[in-house]
Amino acid sequence: MTMLAPDARPRWKSFLEETMADEVQRIVSGQADKMELSFHQIQTFDPDFADMLLDQPTHILREGSAALKTYCIEMGAQDIEPFIRIDLLPLDSRRDLRRIGHVDVQKLISSEVSVTKVSEIKPRIHRSVFQCSCDYETEIIQHDHTELEEPLQCEGCGERKGRVKFTLMKEKCSLVDNQKIEIQEIPERVPSGAQPSTGMVILEGDLVNSVLPGTRIIANMIPQMHSERKGSRKTPLFEIFYSMVSVEAETTPFTEIIIDDEEEEKIKKLVKEYGNSNDLINLLVDSIAPSIFPTPVLRWVKRSLALQLFGGVARVSSDGTRSRGDIHILLMGDPGVAKSQLLTYMSNLSPRGKFTSGGSVSAAGLTAAAVKDGFSDGRFALEAGVLPLSDRGLAAIDEFDKISKQDTSAIHPAMEQQKIRVAKGGITATLNSRCAVLAAANPESGRFDPLSANASIMQSFKETGLETPLASRFDLIWLLQDTPEPGLDEKIARHILQNRTSGVSELQIEDKMGSEPIPDSEEIMDIGHDQKQHLTTNFLRKYVAYAKRNIHPSLDDEAKNLLVKYYIKTRNSFNRNQNNPRGSDYGISQSDKSEITEVPVTARALEALMRLTEAHARIHLRQTATVVDAEVAKAIFMHWRDEANIRDEAEFQTGMSKQKQSSLVRIIMQEISDANEGRMKMSQIIDAALIKGISDSTVRSVISRLSTTGAIYEPQTGTYEWA
Repeated sequence: MTMLAPDARPRWKSFLEETMADEVQRIVSGQADKMELSFHQIQTFDPDFADMLLDQPTHILREGSAALKTYCIEMGAQDIEPFIRIDLLPLDSRRDLRRIGHVDVQKLISSEVSVTKVSEIKPRIHRSVFQCSCDYETEIIQHDHTELEEPLQCEGCGERKGRVKFTLMKEKCSLVDNQKIEIQEIPERVPSGAQPSTGMVILEGDLVNSVLPGTRIIANMIPQMHSERKGSRKTPLFEIFYSMVSVEAETTPFTEIIIDDEEEEKIKKLVKEYGNSNDLINLLVDSIAPSIFPTPVLRWVKRSLALQLFGGVARVSSDGTRSRGDIHILLMGDPGVAKSQLLTYMSNLSPRGKFTSGGSVSAAGLTAAAVKDGFSDGRFALEAGVLPLSDRGLAAIDEFDKISKQDTSAIHPAMEQQKIRVAKGGITATLNSRCAVLAAANPESGRFDPLSANASIMQSFKETGLETPLASRFDLIWLLQDTPEPGLDEKIARHILQNRTSGVSELQIEDKMGSEPIPDSEEIMDIGHDQKQHLTTNFLRKYVAYAKRNIHPSLDDEAKNLLVKYYIKTRNSFNRNQNNPRGSDYGISQSDKSEITEVPVTARALEALMRLTEAHARIHLRQTATVVDAEVAKAIFMHWRDEANIRDEAEFQTGMSKQKQSSLVRIIMQEISDANEGRMKMSQIIDAALIKGISDSTVRSVISRLSTTGAIYEPQTGTYEWA
């Protein structure tokens, strides 16, 4: 057993007097109630004492707070309870959460973790006062939250506990706020196939409410033990919990991915060598899931995924309004088109990537939830879902069509404003979900129906069963259909066979009979089965982290002008649809078509173009996005819009264009007229239209237009007849 340092308090006093006199004066004057120190300050003053702090943190910090209080009282302070917090611990005290064991108990350590759950605040007795039967009062400092310490003997009458009754004088006790949080090791440190390690941490005093679920922190803490219980009996097994000393919030993103100077030079050299935009983009396309055969459609998909990896720039305006920089992509496809493989690869490749399936998310779901029994005390605790835990990363969500109805409604603000608001069980909180969403959805019927010549991708979106307005939250939507093509099918089949036969038997690897095909982490390039060069996963991840950490491009005037011209041209080209051949398909007369305004793109589409432009510039490590970047963004956006056959932004909200809605309203009106001897009540028309997903306002707009043109008249209020 380690002997406690007997001279801790004198050393603290010397340190405070010689080094921290100004900080002590701030506490005495009431400007602060604590002293925040970095480990380096103590190490510089007394290296041996700093080592003692790491080895005996509970005793040393307790003596430090006592020395600080005594010093403050000497300087004239009264009724003061100052304390000390230590941060910026040396790297040799850093531990992975899964490796913390008995040798670390009662030591001061640090660990990089993410917060997954936060409890409500509970007061804890810090300084307790007990009254004996003889009215003598005994004061005891409570150092532990697990058990209330009572006096063993009364100093007044001399009787021992059991022969006299000690009463806790609650009105004379001093309390401190107490909160429990659950931490989890960060995904990058979790071995393949292993479950992330978790731990319970106690926060007290000013640390309460300092963290939210989903945030990444460096926790400076002291592992402690308490005995496991089976019923009322203690067992020889002990559970580890942690007492938080200080919290270091993340200030620089992606610090978990270490990039040295040599690797930084390799990244810059690669970008310079592949300076031509097409060459670098093509290399990235080949590097994303190289084992998946790139069909013509998949090449466009992989190109957009490359832009999603790097992302645009999130900006905050002077009025506090935030615009997201993350790019959201939805993949809709038949079974067997490699959607899940793409999502798995992207979640592994992206810094802070997380993968989940819509049908298997927990009670917290994709967003967040207030759940009971979070810490076995029956109260509510805030638990983060996938999106907050993927903050500043990428959330890959497979089976997106199977997410719960509760998450479907909550995911709208989580994707657009990138904040999740929870109000349940007395807990009101706002969590960050600043992540890109890559989702994959399947049709309810098993396979998507072939699209007709004039049908838009929204027809396929309806087949997934998702709410139609959710489509507008995605910057890009791709439809991957499994259609037979003899020449292409042969290439895909040969690629699959070669890819499968070139692997090593998993059983041989486990039996140590074969070598596991792990790429050299030091290499930049690798050769795929198609004999094409591609970037190794390790290097590509560092490339992405470096670009997102250091490159924050802004659009130059030429790039802005190109996007503005495209935006205006696209809106004007469909502003009035006199010559749009689709109108005749809906049974709308030429005069009616001139009154229907379609809006092909909105400001939301313009923002998507800007994000794609910034992402392309970031790939090339450019701090200024040029017209070249804007051209690539425009090409990808136009290609997916042409593939999707989106001609009216209203389709994202209702699944139908304005023309089709107007056509359906007229059909509904005709059916009601035939069934009611030519009369049509407004209420009947609205009720029938709502069943088909057409809004009240659209119905009134169509009726108003038909009344103006003289196609119908109103013999009595709210009732119409054809003219």
